[in-house]
Amino acid sequence: MGSVKRRLVLRGFFAAAAAASVTGCAAVATSARPRVVVVGGGWGGLGAVRALVPGGKVDATLIEPNDGFMSCPLSILYIAGYAPASDFQRGYDVIDSLGVRRVKDRVVDIDRAGRMIKTATRSIPYDFLVLATGLEYMEEALPGYAGARDQFPVGFRAFEQSAVRRQVATFLDQGGHYLITVPKPPYRCPPAPYERACLIAQRMKEKGTKGKVIVVDANKGPMPPPLAKPMLTAMREMYGAQIEYINEVDPKSIDPGKKSLATSKGDIPFQHANIILPMRAPGLIRKAGLGERFAGVELPSFRSRADKSIFVVGDSQGAPLPKSGHIAFGAGQQVGEQILATIAGKHKAADLGDEVTLPGAICWGKVSTSLAIMINVTSSVVVGDPPKVSYEVDPAANAASSKGAMDWGRDTWNAMLG
Repeated sequence: MGSVKRRLVLRGFFAAAAAASVTGCAAVATSARPRVVVVGGGWGGLGAVRALVPGGKVDATLIEPNDGFMSCPLSILYIAGYAPASDFQRGYDVIDSLGVRRVKDRVVDIDRAGRMIKTATRSIPYDFLVLATGLEYMEEALPGYAGARDQFPVGFRAFEQSAVRRQVATFLDQGGHYLITVPKPPYRCPPAPYERACLIAQRMKEKGTKGKVIVVDANKGPMPPPLAKPMLTAMREMYGAQIEYINEVDPKSIDPGKKSLATSKGDIPFQHANIILPMRAPGLIRKAGLGERFAGVELPSFRSRADKSIFVVGDSQGAPLPKSGHIAFGAGQQVGEQILATIAGKHKAADLGDEVTLPGAICWGKVSTSLAIMINVTSSVVVGDPPKVSYEVDPAANAASSKGAMDWGRDTWNAMLG
């Protein structure tokens, strides 16, 4: 994976942060160490924490409601029954050992004027705030879903995979039609729905399950677009009898009683369904006035457009970058470094028009337990313009990429949590 290089950021960020420390943030001047609060103990939040704590320059607090971490990347192996959940879980012991104050709670409000995070049980002051709050599902986008959400788990957030695994196990025993819907971007981990279809299809072949996986895709082809050709080839050549792929279909409503999905191309009956809904930042972002569907951020700094002391990384930020764990981790590291640079007064600025490298990512679309398609994402931004994103994708699924996926997972989880 390599270490994330220190990036250049706009001069205005540091000017504003310095002014805040004098005029709007008296606690920085009176406290022994500036207070940095990180909300979210997933990929982006852990990237920020691991960058912030070395050297003891800040008083760091991590707010996370879960007792530990579970990776969504690669967890398809758990969902399809090929690996235990423990392979993708880690505790926060290493974070605790670094002197980070960990608060097991859920944030309910942000007092931006008072620079205070509010949970159900306490208020926590901050000088800098890093939000890595993940996402929520837009249930209202599919009429009929909200009243039956327990029947149709999405499974795109940590620890939700167990419900999908139970559903898949039932389907493999009973057979029938297993429906997977794919929304239009942006959504978390674009290759994930197709991975699910392929690994479930592999299990069908192994168990002799009668039926089909029906992929109902709102897009023209598998996402991201450079993945479309090798993924479609894998689904057709490896699982032609198990997977039916229908593209450019817009779900209109779902009838959980009749087990039928109304779409722009007619009704589709099913016995089991993994309804992957459109996604957005959690309501906390909107409540705090930081954005609508996603938080508005400036690039390359990931600083909130609405508040100079707040940074947003991971899936809740609204820059047109892929919503991947690897990019979230890199952005978190970058923001942690920027905060330390601000405090130390050591900043190298980028002028308007300068091109700056943004966090990149490697991810994989697994099509079986032994084959995968590598996706290498690089991005940059000319300050003041939208970012440029480039993809390098394997022309076909292969064993080397499958091994690389697992090596990458272990290395990255160790970088986050030891």
